[in-house]
Amino acid sequence: MWLRNLICGLVILLIAGCGEAKLPSPFKASDVSSQYAQADFHLFDAGGKPRSLADYRGKVVAMFFGYTHCPDVCPTTLADMAQVMRLLDKDADKLQVLFVTLDPERDTRELLAQYVPAFHPAFAGLSGDAVATAQVAKAFGVKYRKQEGSGSYTLDHSAGTYLIAPGGKFVLLAPYQQKTEFLLRDIKLLLAMSR
Repeated sequence: MWLRNLICGLVILLIAGCGEAKLPSPFKASDVSSQYAQADFHLFDAGGKPRSLADYRGKVVAMFFGYTHCPDVCPTTLADMAQVMRLLDKDADKLQVLFVTLDPERDTRELLAQYVPAFHPAFAGLSGDAVATAQVAKAFGVKYRKQEGSGSYTLDHSAGTYLIAPGGKFVLLAPYQQKTEFLLRDIKLLLAMSR
């Protein structure tokens, strides 16, 4: 009897082990396509032109959320993405970096027009009113909260960069301070997959 139970148990384990093998992801960033492949935004660029993700089809979009008064995360991310642009060299025009402000109260279009391109001329700042900002943050799972200080405020916010494939199928989330070579590799993979 125990021999029969042992054999049955081994057969069950073998059958369970015959499932489809999951290959490791070729990306360094996390694949969040199942959560955000349908996510979009309806915001304005610094010139006041309405923008959505469809305006950037054909390019990899590197999008992150922040604010111009951010003391560390946002300028560091912009500087890292500027380095990626330099390393992409002739393929730099196939990447669009978007900075989405979470602080429409202070981040005017005029300020975004100066701040964001100071890191790289091809970078674009996007903004909307408080409702549009909340909608796009929710669509991409971004959390943010105002922290009142003495005479001013800061924003606590999610950090990370979304890498969206030219066709929008693949969406990756690179953590804050992802190594430049990892960002570059993931962007090149997304570009290669779209050809």
